[in-house]
Amino acid sequence: MTEEHKRLQENAKKEVPLEKWGPYVSERQWGTVREDYSEYGDSWGYFPFDHAYCRSYFWGEDGLAGISDYFQNLCFAIALWNGKDPILKERLFGVGNYEGNHGEDVKELYYYLDNVPSHYYMEYLYKYPQQAFPYDQLRTESKNRSKDEPEYEILDTDVFKDSRYFDVKITYAKTDSTDIGVKISITNRYQKAAAITVLPTLWFYNRWTKHGSLKTKPNFSPAGKNTVFAEHSRLGNYYFYYEEPDDALYTDNETNTQIVTGQPNESIFTKDAFHQAIIHKTHVNELRQRKSGTKFSPVYHYTVKAGETIDIYCRLSEKQQDDPFDSDFEKLFEKRKKEADAFYAEIFPKGVKSDLAKVQRQALAGLLWSKQYYHYDIEKWLSNSDGIAQNNDRRKSGRNNDWKHLKNQDVISMPDKWEYPWYAAWDQSFQCISMAVVDPIFAKNQLLLLMREWYMKPDGQLPSYEWNFSDVNPPVQAWAAMEIFEIERKTTGKGDIDFLKKVFHKLLINFTWWINRKDRKGDNIFEGGFLGLDNIGVFNRSYHDQGDIQLEQADGTSWMGVYALSMMDMALEIAMVDSSFEDAATKFFEHFILIAEALNEHFLWNEEDQFFYDVLCMRDAPPQPLRIQSIVGLTSLYAVATIKKEVFEKLPDFAKRFDWYKKYRLKNNRFWPKEEHSDGNELLLSMVQTDRLKSMLKRLFDEQEFLSDGGIRALSKYHEAHPYSVTINGEVHTIQYDPGDSTSDMFGGNSNWRGPVWIPINFIIIQSIRRLGKFYHDSLMVEYPTGSGSQMNLFNTSTELAKRVISMFEKDKEGNRPIYGPYNWFYQQPENEELILFFEYFHGDTGRGLGANHQTGWSALVAELISELADKA
Repeated sequence: MTEEHKRLQENAKKEVPLEKWGPYVSERQWGTVREDYSEYGDSWGYFPFDHAYCRSYFWGEDGLAGISDYFQNLCFAIALWNGKDPILKERLFGVGNYEGNHGEDVKELYYYLDNVPSHYYMEYLYKYPQQAFPYDQLRTESKNRSKDEPEYEILDTDVFKDSRYFDVKITYAKTDSTDIGVKISITNRYQKAAAITVLPTLWFYNRWTKHGSLKTKPNFSPAGKNTVFAEHSRLGNYYFYYEEPDDALYTDNETNTQIVTGQPNESIFTKDAFHQAIIHKTHVNELRQRKSGTKFSPVYHYTVKAGETIDIYCRLSEKQQDDPFDSDFEKLFEKRKKEADAFYAEIFPKGVKSDLAKVQRQALAGLLWSKQYYHYDIEKWLSNSDGIAQNNDRRKSGRNNDWKHLKNQDVISMPDKWEYPWYAAWDQSFQCISMAVVDPIFAKNQLLLLMREWYMKPDGQLPSYEWNFSDVNPPVQAWAAMEIFEIERKTTGKGDIDFLKKVFHKLLINFTWWINRKDRKGDNIFEGGFLGLDNIGVFNRSYHDQGDIQLEQADGTSWMGVYALSMMDMALEIAMVDSSFEDAATKFFEHFILIAEALNEHFLWNEEDQFFYDVLCMRDAPPQPLRIQSIVGLTSLYAVATIKKEVFEKLPDFAKRFDWYKKYRLKNNRFWPKEEHSDGNELLLSMVQTDRLKSMLKRLFDEQEFLSDGGIRALSKYHEAHPYSVTINGEVHTIQYDPGDSTSDMFGGNSNWRGPVWIPINFIIIQSIRRLGKFYHDSLMVEYPTGSGSQMNLFNTSTELAKRVISMFEKDKEGNRPIYGPYNWFYQQPENEELILFFEYFHGDTGRGLGANHQTGWSALVAELISELADKA
């Protein structure tokens, strides 16, 4: 057992399996709903980036390569200055929703190089230009571009030309849970010497002003040469050690009211005082003379020679150290690195190519770096003011006002700590599957977290995401629970039945909410709304789900089929050791049959096109199928399960009921989705019958429709030459194939489901086709790709699909990775050729990464695909 596995074994004994210190600091707190106290819910306008450096936050902190304790009482991050910027580089910059031509977008180069679940070893790389950071240029160009143009990225500017930048690498290595070593390595990649100022910064989350809960204000004070003593009534005391600096400054993490509201400051010691002192040389002596505060930093000024690397060491410890930087301190980083190597060697299969092994490791490193402290109390947020905006009745009845029970204060795996520094119900499920590979205990804890009573609404709805907790995400939690269960069983030899029981009990409530709220007619056809797919429809599917217009959704119905089948799988797994769950298995089996019947025998299946479509139902008009060939129709492929013969032998009541139900439905010519192996050892349940399956797979594997070089597109390429339009109340709505960034304003315009490749959807498709392949073997052959003349069984097609997804991250013969598209010139430079980013989605024709560029939350699934391929090999 590796040292990291031993640490995880210890953490598993805790109520919350979490290390006290980790990368729990967000990368963007400004522009979030939590910090928005405006009357009309203008999050981006109310707390813009330009206020972040001088305005204290209410609900959390952000920083560059930051760490904190799990309640974010005390934070550490770095700040940089190249001698030219108007502000210190304390946090990542990006354009807001009004400034980007496709919505918000981070405009920085940073990489999660390494991490382990205990965070005893972490590496983060930030690339800092030596020229003035192009804030205005990025904003202006982004705002002026149309939606038909690509986003303007920082590599489109000249600031990285001729490698005129610093590589700033931050490495953390722990001695124990409360003793953390910090190594800041600054490398000059330019051919000439360049100056840089570095501020390793320590600060307290502001809980003492306004509506804060701290009665005693925390404090930093000197505790000897190059040592600071940190006092906090909740966290306890810590010592911060640093090497000999050029300066040491104290201030407070409090708002500069002069800048934010025009009101004079009570003190010069505000959040932005270091900016004023370093850049404008203002109040330098006062900051030097002050020997207390809630924000502290030693200051280092360097001129770094061409190609030179300079190291700065710090240490944060609960214990007092006589010699904090002794000879063992540097060895600590080497030791923890070796332990991390041993850990990943243990969990990754042997035989993975070196380049793909790096993809796997950075995918999971990004997932682990994306843990974030998330604090949000809706009732408190609605009823109070931040002291800047006045509270009002409009705000009290505004966003999320019906979620007053929601009181979140947890460390959560985030989709992306800059673009999406908040949880989302279905993102969380995919993240937990990837997390199960490295830390199954934490993965299980995270999946259950959203079902806890301080998250789940009393009526059973799960919170969607903070912009609108009442929106509806696909109900993938039961499916994810079974995936996590199987991953843990495969790696440890034992499945966690207690985990399944806990999930099952909570999802019974949520399943009932779906049945009661999203099946208005009681006919097992579900609406659901946008279902997390944003602009996949010809119009906003949430908005039209009301009044005289009702949208009967193929994907809503299919997702519920997946839900019912996954609940059945879960109940059967539990019933094998606890027979009291046998009835529940029967209940969900029968519910699945009813949903499958509704999908197949209602008007969602279009016989002419051999495809499932949403159907628009309007008063005094016949049902109108929306003939859009998209993943909305492909969702029906996801619901696949096999039941082994021994299950029927062990569970006689389930077998009896199953047999009766089968005979009854067949006798009465009712729908029955059952297939059997000739040897009778296994039974297949699927939403789609074999003849329809073949028709759908023909489209799925057609390179002129869904199949791209990088995997399955969200919308068929058929709609490139054949846009689809529908007229509703005299208004024409149109959808066409958009392989890249969104050309629609729906959902902020920063997400596109109209053509690109999305890894989580590909993952589900691959897993489902693989299950079908294991059942059918060579008894079902298909042409792959369509039109090629090559016949293949479904198991092998799932392998080929996985290879296509993985290929987007691999180097080709010229050393280019498809994900980088026109920026491969940068990633072919020796220092950058092994750096991997994990984008939100990928261009449907080229495989270029698009959207959020650190969406490791669900794009980390590529690591599991690589492992599965290696296992087969």
